[in-house]
Amino acid sequence: MELARSVFARIGARIGIRMLLAGCMGLAPGVQGQTGPSPYPNRPIKFIVPLTPGGGNDVVARIIADRMTPAVGQPVVVENKPGAGGNIGTEYTARQPADGYTILITTPTHVVNTNFYLKLPYDPIRDFSPVSMVAMIPFVLAVNASFPAQNVKELIALAKTQPGRLTFGTAGIGTPHHIATEMLRSMTGIELVHVPYKGAAGIVIALVSNEISMTIGAINSLLPHIRSGKLRALAVAGSARTQVLADVPTIAEAGALPGYALDSWFGVLAPAGTPAEIIERLNTEINRAVRDQVVAKERLAAAGIEPVGTTPERFGEMLREELGKWARVAKEAGIKPE
Repeated sequence: MELARSVFARIGARIGIRMLLAGCMGLAPGVQGQTGPSPYPNRPIKFIVPLTPGGGNDVVARIIADRMTPAVGQPVVVENKPGAGGNIGTEYTARQPADGYTILITTPTHVVNTNFYLKLPYDPIRDFSPVSMVAMIPFVLAVNASFPAQNVKELIALAKTQPGRLTFGTAGIGTPHHIATEMLRSMTGIELVHVPYKGAAGIVIALVSNEISMTIGAINSLLPHIRSGKLRALAVAGSARTQVLADVPTIAEAGALPGYALDSWFGVLAPAGTPAEIIERLNTEINRAVRDQVVAKERLAAAGIEPVGTTPERFGEMLREELGKWARVAKEAGIKPE
């Protein structure tokens, strides 16, 4: 009897162990299925700036990245990829996986370059998913403090007496600096010599050292030197004056050039096909960053940059509007792609 009980006990133990193992094996697929991919983002995000450090888009990108990093729980790393008027960094972004880990900060150059280059290595609309238009930045017509012209009318008159002698600095073909000056040239008939640099820092150094005659550049890079007296602001290129240079008129006002206006902006794009939920997350965090009180007032506004923030849909509409607008401007200015 004792022998029988012992045998049955051993059989029961074996059956119990087998059932337990079978149960664990049955649970394993369910457990694995529940883990799934980690939520976005689970690694660093690269924020591509297609120009050199120091320019307006670089400044805005770094401000946004600083604010986003703690919010998303991953580093948002700014990476400068300058060259070819922004085309190198822009093409690089377009070719990255559409997973939200590479985003681009851009300017009107993004749509303007179609008028300067016969073959762009990307389509400015088709190859990107809009995230948000994040800020507006005034551009300022500035000269060295020793420059003889004291206002826009005097500058135009001087250029007409010395055709092809005055030079203007830009951050490259198709950049806002270039577009703004081409508009001025076409509306006044003056002849100016284009001197492209790799970025805003090069333009400012050249202007302060009197190597070039003028530039129409982003206010954040010029403002410290205007305030120090090394440079003189002749006019604001936008459609309205800016609070940080309240006494400086617009080019339209100062030059009696109605219709002249370059309102430059910064926007964020992701590669085409980026999932809607990732675009929504990026839009939320980027807009939260630029609307933060400290960021908006102490960092952006102090540099003359106006924070905005839009929906992806509105930014997409604006890009298409800008594409048509600058095509008309290029045609009127006689600009032909090369």
